[in-house]
Amino acid sequence: MTKFEVAQFPARSDNFAVLVHDPASGATAAIDAPEAEPILAALKTRGWTLSHILVTHKHFDHIEGIPALQEAYECEVIGPEASASETGMYDRTVKGGDTLQWAGAEVPVIATPGHTLDHITYWFPDDKLVFAADLIFSLGCGRVIEGDHAMMWDSIKKVRDLPDDIALYCGHEYTLANGRFALTIEPDNAALKKRVAEVEALRADDKSTLPTTIAQEKATNPFLRADQPELMQAIGMAGADPAKVFAEIRTRKDRF
Repeated sequence: MTKFEVAQFPARSDNFAVLVHDPASGATAAIDAPEAEPILAALKTRGWTLSHILVTHKHFDHIEGIPALQEAYECEVIGPEASASETGMYDRTVKGGDTLQWAGAEVPVIATPGHTLDHITYWFPDDKLVFAADLIFSLGCGRVIEGDHAMMWDSIKKVRDLPDDIALYCGHEYTLANGRFALTIEPDNAALKKRVAEVEALRADDKSTLPTTIAQEKATNPFLRADQPELMQAIGMAGADPAKVFAEIRTRKDRF
């Protein structure tokens, strides 16, 4: 049974900030800290007290707000073990395979390297929530910066293979641009065409396209579909190694 409240709101130019709140205990966690001011404002509006920051990876646009938030709330910062020494910002570290205990819930930590080597994803199974930051975007995925394409594909599959009805929260509002690219990969995908039309309408009204769901992304996101025969056929790679198909799609997106 869902017990947590989730608030998502814009930060920086195209980031999302997210707060997860437990009404029973009063605990509130920020998923990353892209910018302090919007998070502070959201906490004040809702009357919530920030108790934790759960960091997904080391990039500046996900950790910039940490010092100001810690000064305001003395919250505990939990981040990936692999970047602890590099950032110097974490009070406690976790790694893939760990299970974080938060507000009475068990939160499995999934290692999802590729975008960065330290990237982790937080999964709240009881509340059907997953916070994938810059691993997966709606209709897209993060750039492969520190890892390689095979690593990124393996990471994406870990999240893709979670239950279909999970709400997927991502780090950025990139859906419209991603959708336009996705149509160059699978122009005949009916579910994708429908989704892009929905996204165009939402963005025309300045509304968010997130969260999405695992099921929706499996049907429409080319980066989650690299092992699907119809996508392989669409890009002329029928029967190829899915990791190589993924690499081809990601390379095309890099040039798009």
